[in-house]
Amino acid sequence: MAKVFQRSDLPRFASTRDTRDRLDVVTEHVPVGARALRADRIVYSPGDTAAPHYHVGCTHVFYVLRGSGIVRHGDRRERVAAGSVVVVGAGEVHWFENDTDEEFAFVEYWSPPPAETVWIHEGDVCTWRRAPAAEAVNA
Repeated sequence: MAKVFQRSDLPRFASTRDTRDRLDVVTEHVPVGARALRADRIVYSPGDTAAPHYHVGCTHVFYVLRGSGIVRHGDRRERVAAGSVVVVGAGEVHWFENDTDEEFAFVEYWSPPPAETVWIHEGDVCTWRRAPAAEAVNA
């Protein structure tokens, strides 16, 4: 049976590291029954950057919705923009940066969900806190 969720029905989280915003799409917080896939939407404000990390046991796929930013993977640094797809393999160090004056947003998918996330620099991690509904962010 099909299920329809409005954006206001989906769990939102705010980064404890910077101003990034996460909207869960397919996670343990959204009852869709998917066990081999996870997905969420992330918005980076100007200047936001994630901490270098990798995931154990999953492929990570990103689809850029709007704006542009930098994806770092291994020793590479590449510009991505709306319509770009980035695929990161299990164990591959990666992170994103918004070096522009506009929001940068993407949907990220994990298959299967990661067994673990490993942060590269001790103490430099990305965690999330539940965001109040009043902090709504577009798309």
